[in-house]
Amino acid sequence: MCAPRSVYPWDIVIIREGDKVFLDKRDGGPFDFVTVNENASDPPVDDKDSINSAGQLSVEATYVNQNFMFQTVKEDQPLDFDKPNPFYSPDEAEPLASCGYRYRVYDLSVNDDEDVKLAVRTEVDAFMPGSNKEYVAIRTLNEFDSRAPGAGGAPDWRTKLDSQRGAVVATEMKNNSCKLAKWAVQSILAGADTLKIGYVSRVNPKDKWRHSILSTQSMRPSDFARQLNVSLPNGWGIVRTVTDLCLKQPEGKYVLIKDPNKPVIRLYAVPMSAFTGEEDIEEEGLLEGEELDSAA
Repeated sequence: MCAPRSVYPWDIVIIREGDKVFLDKRDGGPFDFVTVNENASDPPVDDKDSINSAGQLSVEATYVNQNFMFQTVKEDQPLDFDKPNPFYSPDEAEPLASCGYRYRVYDLSVNDDEDVKLAVRTEVDAFMPGSNKEYVAIRTLNEFDSRAPGAGGAPDWRTKLDSQRGAVVATEMKNNSCKLAKWAVQSILAGADTLKIGYVSRVNPKDKWRHSILSTQSMRPSDFARQLNVSLPNGWGIVRTVTDLCLKQPEGKYVLIKDPNKPVIRLYAVPMSAFTGEEDIEEEGLLEGEELDSAA
């Protein structure tokens, strides 16, 4: 739904079975990591030896997001859902992270003669106790080094966050338009009442492992989406276009890929064993594919 804002490549694994289409992420793929300054005019460079490279910053941002969630919830006051976590085995010794899965169904039909439903597995990270329990989505923005290449002109958070928060937020909206739009859409799809964003900065710009929480901000996901100019109808149009394209294909397995250099997404057919570890994808097994304008 946020494809027009994406710059970095990504992929979605698709399986067509009868009149059903299953869309899933690839384990260890781009959707498992949080990007940093993806939309900046001068994004982070891809230098493996630098702690401020695009890859290193992505790993750091993912690490910070996970740990910020742990520190902002009370683990002794859990809310149990009707059904247990489908990804947790009773044999596991480690406790579960704070996360609840909500399976929600949306109607994509455009007229009365159609019956196109989309079931989405969404996530909420916490809840606000009270008579009406409100679900909360928790995310984190992290500052690495305002003077480093790829910082996107961001002001120094430690000196500007309290006095010029509007400037800090505006810069983040410009440099991380895709990431913030995804957070807003994810929260709306999950039915979260509140989106809580933490502002986290490195203790030392040269050390990517030690961080300080500078501030937090809570907002309604729908209000946040409006600030970002996120068009949900346009997003649903993209989903429906991809769904229609998949339903036109024969049964099998496909991968939808965002071109790394152009605002185009392509659909390729792959063997059923692809991405399962059983065998590598053979180039001769790929179809030429169909191109879609991601802004559709």
